[in-house]
Amino acid sequence: MTKTYEEIVVLVRDTLVDAGSTFRPDKKEAYRKAIRAERSERAKWVLEQVLANAEAAEENHSPLCDDTGIPHLVLEVGEDRAVTGRMLDAIREGVGEGLRKLPGRPMGIMGDDSHRIDQSGGLNPDPAGVEPAPILLRRCDEDVIRLHIMMFGGGPAIRARTYRVFHRHNTQVVLDEIVNWATESVAQLGCSPCTLGVGVGRSHFEAAAMMLQALVDGRYDRQSDMEREITRRVNESNIGPLGLRGDTSVIATFMKVGPQRASGVRIVCVRPTCCFEPRIATVEL
Repeated sequence: MTKTYEEIVVLVRDTLVDAGSTFRPDKKEAYRKAIRAERSERAKWVLEQVLANAEAAEENHSPLCDDTGIPHLVLEVGEDRAVTGRMLDAIREGVGEGLRKLPGRPMGIMGDDSHRIDQSGGLNPDPAGVEPAPILLRRCDEDVIRLHIMMFGGGPAIRARTYRVFHRHNTQVVLDEIVNWATESVAQLGCSPCTLGVGVGRSHFEAAAMMLQALVDGRYDRQSDMEREITRRVNESNIGPLGLRGDTSVIATFMKVGPQRASGVRIVCVRPTCCFEPRIATVEL
């Protein structure tokens, strides 16, 4: 049944709050597994505190982190479903209402293009002034319209990297570069353990889109051979939670490889999400 404008606004609002305040069940279990396996008492304590914080945030419907994040949306559309401009307006309004309800940290910059770049326009005091990133649209086989909302913090964005890799007709060369980038970025991030989002595409846009979809589709209890290898090798660096050393620098890797072309390079996007990311929730509209 088609939802009304008002119903979509409420669904999106509450989904954004869930994204900013809860861990999915498989992520909770991944943390419990890491706690059991961690040999460093300091690292184990950090993991326990992250999980306790997440459980408290879920109970209180409060933000997981002071950096409440920028909404990033992935919209899935079934074969016989239609998305209208009015529905997009309702989604946008719901995002704004969700940012007010969470509440999101007011960090939207006001002013013209130059003012927003140099930050001279001042902060918008309304949490809804934090506008969402452009929506990523993709096809799905189910007869639904499904919206995924992710809240992206600033630290992972600073440490993320999207660049070309000369693959030399060898997958291992690409994996080696991903591990090198991830190890460097996780060490610099501070708020580890991370979930690594990795996308491989033909352009910078496509690689970033693959990374977004990897974070949407990834599951902590299902890892491919390449995902497991990246996680294992970065963990061998002994960075540990909050950089305090230990076995758990990365909880998991979520990787998606898009179409490729005959070329000497692959464009790779690596985002070292923080200990609370991916902050994600999903709703059918």
